[in-house]
Amino acid sequence: MLKESQVYNYWNIVYSCFVPHEMLSEYRMPVHVLIYVYSGEMVVDDNGHTLKVGKGNYVFIKRNHQVKLLKHTAGGTPYKAISIRFERNFLRNFFSTLDKTTLSKEVKRFRESALLLPQTPALQSLFLSLLPYTDANLKPKDEIIRLKMQEALYCLLDTDDRFYPTLFDFNESWKIDLLSFMEVNFTQDMTLDEFATYTGRSLATFKRDFAKVSDLSPEKWLIRKRLEKAYELLAQGDTKPSDVYVAVGFKNRSHFFSAFKRQFGVPPGEVKAVRP
Repeated sequence: MLKESQVYNYWNIVYSCFVPHEMLSEYRMPVHVLIYVYSGEMVVDDNGHTLKVGKGNYVFIKRNHQVKLLKHTAGGTPYKAISIRFERNFLRNFFSTLDKTTLSKEVKRFRESALLLPQTPALQSLFLSLLPYTDANLKPKDEIIRLKMQEALYCLLDTDDRFYPTLFDFNESWKIDLLSFMEVNFTQDMTLDEFATYTGRSLATFKRDFAKVSDLSPEKWLIRKRLEKAYELLAQGDTKPSDVYVAVGFKNRSHFFSAFKRQFGVPPGEVKAVRP
């Protein structure tokens, strides 16, 4: 019998299964991802633009984008998928083996964040060969996984020439605007390492770049933003003090209560709701 959810991760190939209800995940994509849905259905929401990925379909999601993925049953079968993540170093190493003289300089990158791919024989063959490893007791060797990831890249490159400039763009544009990203995601349960990764930086570079845009350290900036959001929610009267700390990104209730009182002079429970 299947558990509530199963996720197996072999190097950068991830097998996932969710049953039986809907699951909504918010992903901040620091790397390119190729996903094959072999059961159920997934809906990709990219800032209001939705893309349905049904059984037997493939979707490519570009890095440096935040998307919502709704995974649910379809036709009485649970959501099951195989995802291949392309880390930057892997792409660099692969790119170093290509004959650069054959690459067209006129081809532009994909503008879309998520692309539904055609069901080519190459993609079908690739993921069919990966299906046996959905059994958690059957672990592939690292060299096999490496070859399969290289095969996945060739599949994409053969599908559309625009994958060349999309996959192998190693310019500084890899970095996304740091403060804008944090303004949108400060309530998320993320570490500084994750904020650095999702904005295309090492932790040291992240801290240096943050010092250029704020007088506060990243840690203090996050605490202040979360506390201000907590006060706003409490003043609206829609959230209980015992719930608000989770809603704004705090992990520890006592830490939140002490920080809140230090910031505003009163405990969260004494903030009076402002009614119109």
